[in-house]
Amino acid sequence: MPLQGEYEPSSSGWVREQVEEYETSGGIRANTLRDTGLPIIVVTTRGQRTGKLRKSPVMRVEHGGEYALVGSKGGAPEHPLWVHNLRADPAAVMVQDGPEPFDAVVRELEGEERRIWWDRAVEAYPPYAEYQQKTDRLIPVFLAAPARS
Repeated sequence: MPLQGEYEPSSSGWVREQVEEYETSGGIRANTLRDTGLPIIVVTTRGQRTGKLRKSPVMRVEHGGEYALVGSKGGAPEHPLWVHNLRADPAAVMVQDGPEPFDAVVRELEGEERRIWWDRAVEAYPPYAEYQQKTDRLIPVFLAAPARS
């Protein structure tokens, strides 16, 4: 069942504009991270405090129909807000990679499985390696898989 509720756009102008352009074009426009040319997906979560739907562009790291969601925040000392939303409700997630979003379930990765997906993420977006060096926190990696009906 699609994630339902009131959507609250990001307070960050570029995030809000990218999500809107991505969604209205069915993923044809605004589908890369700014001027990098590297693909993104849009992830929808439910805010843990407000209950409102939040949408975030996240680097596209796909393998076998599953997606790594990397909570890098550019190597900042704190996690992006969507990380807390995923931890609070890992079943309240939608992923949009192209025209149609799909319901997903996420889980946070650890150990060897995290390493494998981290390597895939760094291959897709090399700055992740630098971001990890910039911060003392372990950057979380979640695996988003299509929800089973």
